[in-house]
Amino acid sequence: MSKTGSMMRFSAAAGALAVIVALLSPLVRADESAIDIRSRLIETFKVGSDQTRFGDFEFVGGLELSSSNSALGAMSAIRLSADRQRFLGVMDTGFWYAGRLDRDEQNRMVGVRDFKVSPILGLDGQPSREKWRFDAEGMVLRGDEVLVSFERLHRVDIYPANAPGNAKPTGSLPLQIPLSEFRGNRGLEAVMVAPDSSSLAGAVVAVSEMSLDTNGNIFAAILTGPSKGVFHVKRDPPYNVTDGDFLPNGDLLLLERRFSIAEGVGMRIRRIDGSRIGVGNLVDGEVVLETDYGYQIDNMEGLDVTTDDQGQVFVTLVSDDNHSILQRNLLLEFRYLGDEK
Repeated sequence: MSKTGSMMRFSAAAGALAVIVALLSPLVRADESAIDIRSRLIETFKVGSDQTRFGDFEFVGGLELSSSNSALGAMSAIRLSADRQRFLGVMDTGFWYAGRLDRDEQNRMVGVRDFKVSPILGLDGQPSREKWRFDAEGMVLRGDEVLVSFERLHRVDIYPANAPGNAKPTGSLPLQIPLSEFRGNRGLEAVMVAPDSSSLAGAVVAVSEMSLDTNGNIFAAILTGPSKGVFHVKRDPPYNVTDGDFLPNGDLLLLERRFSIAEGVGMRIRRIDGSRIGVGNLVDGEVVLETDYGYQIDNMEGLDVTTDDQGQVFVTLVSDDNHSILQRNLLLEFRYLGDEK
């Protein structure tokens, strides 16, 4: 992403966070709008090991979040502000969430505060208790807009970044993928904006979770720009896509998960050559991180790539606990070293 594009993205994030915290919908009960969060430090990523380097990833730290308020949970996407102190995200139960990260002198996460929740509004300006209407899975900032991808009622809606928690969508992006190709609960799971300096020149890209073509590959699409149209991502069962974001050089990091009763939950990140993303293409990439329950993971759903003022690249992950007492709300952070010489 160009410096200008990055500044616009995170300027929008800052504005979105400031307003969503201040302008919560009156439809949210007072006891649900502001949530007290308890944070438990996760100091090691691999259980029982002090190892910090995992391939091209260096574990920086993590948090396990909990609250007596049942509104915490179901976090399916996250985006951080330019200073990496604030965050904005969506829950697949039809809510926005926002807050602030407390960091120590080494800039490691040590806590969360100012956590607020507000409902995602529809075209009629109203929220809905029917999950299928607002099953938000992906989110990204584009200039002064926030784009949210939904499955079940498949769409990518556009919200104003200066007040997403108090506004109805201003429109939707054409999906390019025929609606008949989407599987009900396996629709658009990831939406991201390519760097301005990349071959996709700021285009919006979306990838489905497991809507498959006749060859068993994942439907994906470039939603905007002169090269818009459908492409496909190679599927490697039993993994399914849960989120993604672009690296500064234009390559795409895809977050994927697997689950089975026998083997439990697994997570991996695949790196896709951004120059290969194009209409009609089938793309695949190297697995740059793969873990299982021997690591501090859960149902990892959201991924965000950020860069600090020294040019270091960070990858932040968030989990969706499905509001289950058997699962956890995790925030994990890594420094990505894959492009360092």
